[in-house]
Amino acid sequence: MKETAIVWYRNDLRVQDHQSLYLASCNHQKVIAYYTFDPAHYQTTSWGFKKTEKYRAQFLIETVDALQTELEALNITLVIGQKSPQEELPGLIKKWDVATIYLQKEWTSEEQNTLREVQKNCDESVVFSEHYDQFLFHPNDIPFEIEQLPEVFTQFRKQCEAKASVRPLILKAQCMPKENVLSERYSTPSLNDLGLEASSQDSRTAFPFEGGTQAGKQRMQYYGWESNKLSFYKKTRNGLLGKDYSSKYSTWLANGSLSPRMIYWDLMDYERNVEKNQSTYWLFFELAWRDYFKFISLKHQDRIFYLGGIKGRDYDWKNDSQLVNQWIQGQTSEPFVNANMLELNHTGWMSNRGRQNVASYLTKEMHVDWRIGAAYFEAMLLDYDVHSNYGNWMYVAGVGNDPRDRKFNIPLQSQRYDAQGAYQKKWLQTTLFS
Repeated sequence: MKETAIVWYRNDLRVQDHQSLYLASCNHQKVIAYYTFDPAHYQTTSWGFKKTEKYRAQFLIETVDALQTELEALNITLVIGQKSPQEELPGLIKKWDVATIYLQKEWTSEEQNTLREVQKNCDESVVFSEHYDQFLFHPNDIPFEIEQLPEVFTQFRKQCEAKASVRPLILKAQCMPKENVLSERYSTPSLNDLGLEASSQDSRTAFPFEGGTQAGKQRMQYYGWESNKLSFYKKTRNGLLGKDYSSKYSTWLANGSLSPRMIYWDLMDYERNVEKNQSTYWLFFELAWRDYFKFISLKHQDRIFYLGGIKGRDYDWKNDSQLVNQWIQGQTSEPFVNANMLELNHTGWMSNRGRQNVASYLTKEMHVDWRIGAAYFEAMLLDYDVHSNYGNWMYVAGVGNDPRDRKFNIPLQSQRYDAQGAYQKKWLQTTLFS
């Protein structure tokens, strides 16, 4: 075996509970980490939106900075690029005579195409070692084959609860010898380098947090152990105002600076030592939903991006730019929708309750192609995850895993979740004069 390995980071930006990093550190004399700010992720898409806008990009920059520091403590250099992997990685492999590339397994089309292009540009002797590392329940541990995955979440959840278990955390990667460190230290780009406009954080944001594993763990420590907010999660999770109505873990999960297993085992400790109730169960419930959407995309592959979704339903969708712009700018006939869209535009964040309502309005009231909404969320959301994003949009649009094909009553939702109008006042009135 050649002595050098590269750990290719993508959506798994941590050192803890990381299969690829652990195996590389155990099996090779020299280990190099690699991450690139792929220009394709910051271009304007065919829908007219940036693929990644400034909010998630800034959070990603902070996360990569934090990852670099944690890798340095293991005497591992993080090579930070700004070119496409297919252009950059084969040259690095040749330069350092790399034997093995370790990476998290991805299955959606863009990631698969990129991997194939990298492999095509490498010597056939280079081994690509892929590992499922973004699930709560490992795909090998669920009680059915992927092809027989239930199309209803409740069936999936109940069977996994009864017959599957969550694996323990992966052992910490070994610290490499000091001579493993490369002579060059790499820097993250600025937002301007990525073609994005820098701006100060909006003081009204419900997500005033930084990127990186340590920031995510601090949030877990506060939300659970310090404040006990976790014990009331089920009661508050449909809130709209403030940073503590929900866990906010989704953003660190999205880029992999926290793993679902890290959250799950912390939750189990909390239930043993503090309290076990409906709220603590509901956090597990949401982790299971996240897993389910990943399994759905693993089963149906690119059908999650089709207009007819995984159900192949033929609706009469509109592609009206005027309607889309009204929705984006918060200029619809529904103040509750407008407030949520303004929050998203100014902060990169929106509550789960808000997301369901604005998606329902775009698809069921405006009858606009749901993929446009999904693409806009991809651009704007701090916690964008391809599987959850497209899974949820299909669900609301009636082309996914919702057997009822529901439609939200927006005025009733506004009255129920913003009875005093405090949320709408915060965004509609203050934004008007900001």
